[in-house]
Amino acid sequence: MSDSRVTVSRTIDASTSEVFDVLSNPHRHPELDGSGFVRSLERGDRIEKSGQQFRMNMTGDHMGGEYQTDNVVTGFVPNHLIAWRTAPAGQEPPGWEWLWELEDQGSAATLVTLTYDWSDVTDQALLAKISFPLVSESQLEDSLGALAEAVSG
Repeated sequence: MSDSRVTVSRTIDASTSEVFDVLSNPHRHPELDGSGFVRSLERGDRIEKSGQQFRMNMTGDHMGGEYQTDNVVTGFVPNHLIAWRTAPAGQEPPGWEWLWELEDQGSAATLVTLTYDWSDVTDQALLAKISFPLVSESQLEDSLGALAEAVSG
């Protein structure tokens, strides 16, 4: 873990296309969330390109309970990369990003690397309010475990 990002990796027994199919469907993100913050998809379609947006219903003490986030897709390479920046609904992303990278390990295995990166957060008031990282390494590992379950089911 660096001072501004947390990265975890795991080999999942599924093809990159099977893994990417789950990750690119925001309806499935609540079942992948190891932090317990993500509740449901408010609006959005399957992710198919950079620039796309989707809104999630969330909960967390750091935001005083129930809230929503707008997520802007910042990286999209089919079966290889999907990334988005998150912001409170209606606001510009303040600089944290989620990156899922997939590396083919053969026909039925994929090395998945999940990175939670807040290195572009520069708002000092926000940095004082939110204690980064909001999501721990073990919670990210839980997300990879949930992804493994999602693609096997």
